[in-house]
Amino acid sequence: QVQLVESGGGLVQAGGSLRLSCAASGSIFSINTMGWYRQAPGKQRELVASITSGGITNYADSVKGRFTISRDNAKKTVFLQMNSLKFEDTAVYYCNPYPRPVSYAWGQGTQVTVSS
Repeated sequence: QVQLVESGGGLVQAGGSLRLSCAASGSIFSINTMGWYRQAPGKQRELVASITSGGITNYADSVKGRFTISRDNAKKTVFLQMNSLKFEDTAVYYCNPYPRPVSYAWGQGTQVTVSS
């Protein structure tokens, strides 16, 4: 059984920062590339960033230079440091393996709201 619990979201002014965390249970974490995804109202869920088990990272163009993904394999946790936040970053953020997310493991996500 896989469980993913996201936390760290909140309301922040444009230009501010937030640090998201995702705690994973089950055996998927250590062997999988993990991703942070987001879904804004009325839009499809999109990949924001990913990190391999060895620490190789990749980012969507819209967040490059502003967001940093990291992971702690021992604690089965993946992080997303978000700096210079923009209004358009407002969304619910989720974590899940990438590129094959576990369909039943989509959690509640964590809401990030950026005020302009």
